[in-house]
Amino acid sequence: MQQTDYRKKTWSCCDGFGNLDLDKVDVSFLMGTSQFIDLKDVNIYVTIICIFLTPVFWNVIARWEFYTKKLSTLFGSPFKGCVALALPILFLVCLRDIQYETTLKSQPKWETLEAMPISKTAASVLLAIGMTLVIWSFWTLGFTGTFFGDYFGILLDKKVTKFPFNIPHDPMYLGSTLNWLGLAIWHASPIGFVLTLLVWTSYQIALTYERPFTDEVYRKKRLRNDRKKDS
Repeated sequence: MQQTDYRKKTWSCCDGFGNLDLDKVDVSFLMGTSQFIDLKDVNIYVTIICIFLTPVFWNVIARWEFYTKKLSTLFGSPFKGCVALALPILFLVCLRDIQYETTLKSQPKWETLEAMPISKTAASVLLAIGMTLVIWSFWTLGFTGTFFGDYFGILLDKKVTKFPFNIPHDPMYLGSTLNWLGLAIWHASPIGFVLTLLVWTSYQIALTYERPFTDEVYRKKRLRNDRKKDS
């Protein structure tokens, strides 16, 4: 039986690539990107890490507390444990937001957007709406409601459904996203739009874990209350 030399065939099939002149490859479309986004800027990647690390941290630690009660035990009560979780969350959120602004300032600007007279006004409106949603959400939920008190067994009388929690998306996350979008427009920063999309994505991923948990916790509380009424 005749033996086939596959190695020779493999090499022969690729011989044609030796005639390629890579110097003639048109990569101008990539060069144009640098006018709007400096991909060599390390601030971009630090910001992306902060964007996804922050919600991962608070969800992992909150779930750990729910199943183990370690923070409540360590600090002496569920409330003190909740405060202990809130402090690093605030630190990470502030660090993330500061890093975001640092990135916006270090990146190229979109001159067309910067030249638009309405851009600053639009940015201010978005920032105003965003801050209103964040502050109103905090005021409605209170400290423990905002910082995962339900994972510590600290529940409100019932799940909050009034404004701003009757809008389709989580108002605190929506408000935060609008703040990022407002800053992106204010600084006329193309990378700001990309990072805003990423922070919105990180919030949506977080909600796939947080929303069902909250719904289940308050469903069980409602059932317990119903049993008490019947007994």
